[in-house]
Amino acid sequence: MKTKIVKRSVLEENNRLAARLCEMARHTGCLVVNIMSSPGSGKTALLERTAEYLNGRYRIGCIAGDVETVRDAQRLQKAGIPTVPITTGGACHLEARMLIQPLQQMLDDGFQFVFIENVGNLICPSSYELGESLRVVLLSTTEGHDKPKKYPRAFHKAHLVVISKMDLVKVVDFDLEAAQQEIRELNPGVSILHLSAATGEGVKDWITFLERTHEQFIQSAKAN
Repeated sequence: MKTKIVKRSVLEENNRLAARLCEMARHTGCLVVNIMSSPGSGKTALLERTAEYLNGRYRIGCIAGDVETVRDAQRLQKAGIPTVPITTGGACHLEARMLIQPLQQMLDDGFQFVFIENVGNLICPSSYELGESLRVVLLSTTEGHDKPKKYPRAFHKAHLVVISKMDLVKVVDFDLEAAQQEIRELNPGVSILHLSAATGEGVKDWITFLERTHEQFIQSAKAN
């Protein structure tokens, strides 16, 4: 019982801080996007593709979380995305307190999109809000179509699910309809996109979704 109380207290404090970060981002018109997935699902590759379309039109930045190394952050920097790496040293998720300084700096610098590449994990990160207004979950075809109900919280709380590595869908015998059915059962109103960062399939749909969400976000912020 004591362990559950302590965990709830930690989550409540994290989510209170995340709410403040979200309000700060809303005030500056910056859409914060929290991207979660299992390891190797293609988060970094998706952001590299994103940079091809958004760089030069918007100010975009990234906060890249990983247990060890800054390799993903280096890839994103090379793609032209100003990126702050956060290594957790063993923790399986990012927490709002880790983002205070880098996110504040990006907001002060006038960024319009900040992407949070969360630690590769579909369990812990789903419980921790980070100040995002858009939560995205990647499910790669190489993981299998039965993942959504194995990790229900991640999919239940997502605003968008991206089924990635669509170029391999036939090679790995991924049942697209079964995966989408599980996702819809967990989250009936969620948007679903099919995408391959390798071939470019679906990337324009992803960009359109981001730009439309950003515009709606700006209009909502002005109304409030």
